Order: sequence, then C-alpha cells, then structure tokens
Amino acid sequence: MSSKPIVHVEGREFVMKQIFDAPKELVFQAFTEAERLKHWWGPRGWNLSTCKVDLREGGIWHYCMKCEDQAQGEFYGMESWGKGVYREIIPGERLVYTDYFSDAEGNEAEGMPATEVTLEFAEQDGKTKVTSRSVFESEEGLNSSLQMGMEQGIVETWERLGEYVEQQ
Repeated sequence: MSSKPIVHVEGREFVMKQIFDAPKELVFQAFTEAERLKHWWGPRGWNLSTCKVDLREGGIWHYCMKCEDQAQGEFYGMESWGKGVYREIIPGERLVYTDYFSDAEGNEAEGMPATEVTLEFAEQDGKTKVTSRSVFESEEGLNSSLQMGMEQGIVETWERLGEYVEQQ
C-alpha cells in the first residue's frame, strides 16, 4: 500500500514526498503518458477531459481538468486548464517542467503563478519514492496557490495515483 504524502513548505518552495507501492518505471509512466494520466490526474471529483503529452525537452503537456462531482456545488462543471513545458527528462529518474495555468489554446494565463516542478523517482525496497519540488517565482505566488486549495488538490491527486498504480 502507498504511504500518505508528506508536505513541506519553505519560502517559495512546495515539497511533497510519497512512497508508491509500484515499480519505478510504472510510476514514471503514470506521470508521462496521456492514457495513464487520464486515470488519476486531478483531485477527487475532477477528471481529465483533455490530455496531450509531447514528452521531449521543449515539448508540452496540455490538459483540462473538469469537475464532474455535483456534490462540489459551485465547482461542478468548472474547467481548469494547465500546461507544462518539459525542461529535462531522464526516463525513470527525473522530470522537470514549468507548470502554467492556461486556456484551451495553451496560452498562459496572465496574473497566475507559474511553477518550476522537479519530480525525482527513486526505488526504495521494491517501491517508488517520488519527491516533487515546486518552486514559485515568489512567496506570494505560492501563498496564492495555497489559498486556492493547491495542497488539498495535489494530495488528493497523488492518492488517486497510488490507487491507480496499485491496480496495474
């Protein structure tokens, strides 16, 4: 069984670590293949209605999360578009990308904080430890994202990842 995520905030950096009960190759694929991302990316009640991955340095990951849970009230039916631009890819080991809020065409949303995300994948006793470091341009940008519910959203997203990889 996957562990619970450990979250740490310092300055303008949001760090999250979790051990997944799955092989490193599978966990890396879950982060980089559109067909796998569609099964788990997004908080509970949200699903990927669009997901395109061009996995190469300079390539783009463009997606849309849509709230499909009526119990989430005013969020029901809402869409949240995002775009990642890959900076570094070491298969099975490391993934670095800049994460942006975007629109349906992939244009970066003005006034919304961008994040430099580094994901590291390490084998640990037959399981996979993932460390995510999200560095914001400013502490204000990080605080703004936290106020929008980023921590709860990413914790739920990684819980869904744990459930997905354990079923594979």
